[in-house]
Amino acid sequence: MLSPASPLPPPDHLSFPFALSAAAAVSPSPGTQLHALLVKNGLFPSDHYVATALLQLHAARPDDARRVFDELPRREAIHYDLVIGAYARAGMAAEGLGVFRAMFMDGVAPDAVVLTTAITACAQAGALECGEWVHRYVERSAPGLLGDAFVGSALVSMYAKCGCLEQAVRVFDGMPERNDYVWGTMVGAFAVHGRAEEDVSCLDRMAREDGVRPDGVAVLGALSACAHAGKVDDGLRLLREMSRRYGVAPGHEHYACTVDMLCRVDRLEDAVALIETMPMAPLASVWGSVLTGCRTYANVELAEVATAELGKLGAGPDEGVYVQLSNIYLDANRKDDARRVRKLIGSRGIRKVPAYSEVEVDSVVSSFVADDQAHPQRVEIWEVLRLLADQMGGELDEGETMAELS
Repeated sequence: MLSPASPLPPPDHLSFPFALSAAAAVSPSPGTQLHALLVKNGLFPSDHYVATALLQLHAARPDDARRVFDELPRREAIHYDLVIGAYARAGMAAEGLGVFRAMFMDGVAPDAVVLTTAITACAQAGALECGEWVHRYVERSAPGLLGDAFVGSALVSMYAKCGCLEQAVRVFDGMPERNDYVWGTMVGAFAVHGRAEEDVSCLDRMAREDGVRPDGVAVLGALSACAHAGKVDDGLRLLREMSRRYGVAPGHEHYACTVDMLCRVDRLEDAVALIETMPMAPLASVWGSVLTGCRTYANVELAEVATAELGKLGAGPDEGVYVQLSNIYLDANRKDDARRVRKLIGSRGIRKVPAYSEVEVDSVVSSFVADDQAHPQRVEIWEVLRLLADQMGGELDEGETMAELS
């Protein structure tokens, strides 16, 4: 089709989007070549369909998507949505919210899809003020969207994740229609706050109030709430009765959640016994919960078993597993074993994505990465941390257990 000798007509603005979609499913390389060809043929950045397809192509690389976005002479709601979503999926919610704010400066009104994406980004970044502003915008400019399942659910989730459970309940109660997705979101909101009784009650209310039958996700949310609240007996009862009461067979995720619940309260042997009764092979999440419980309750022998089981799965344990085992050895004063595990990490070239946290202050979201040596204010940050540690009567150990192993 691209060859000058081809009998087929040359590609145009209708055929290129399909080619870009196919390229996105394969690898970035052919998509980059098509991008160059689009510019050469004058189809980018002027054509709407081509621009949309290019943004979808670069969805996994938000900076590339932003460059495409910045070149567009005319931007529509879908273009903003794609870039905001690309940033949010990459863990760069603050940048995505910047694009959302620019949308208003450009005079483009957000639709339900964009609002849902933006609210989700607010939840991910913990940007409560921004989320509240979006909520007020919807109430003022598009009140009908408050009844939209996705917009309403996004607001419920955002408020719950930002610590405002009562506001999440108010949004939920104010929705004129609530389907299984909306109910599942409310169950998840209660789960985040460990409100086990309300969660289990939701499972029964769904059918009674709205004729909605709980699905596996909703039951998982209730189990998670039991785990966070320490309601172990209630959680075990729910696992046993979920098939009969709700017609939902326990899946791997339900067993994994219950194992985690048992491990949180030092019922490690019960957790292993439950694993042995699972009708499917346990995945890494199950044995990972056991390993975490072993760290909390200083069970070295079972930690070694859990690590060995994790080693049988797929590519084997990642750095986090070995660090856990190393710390368990340190807690048990087995420093030689801890050093051996740390050397194993280095010899295998195992890498772990650094942990990070985000905080919103005056509508600005700041990110903090573990062991960040590049932050421009790292000196001031450590001074504040030392001050806080002194006030709490503790001691700040910058190297944590790594210093003990050097």
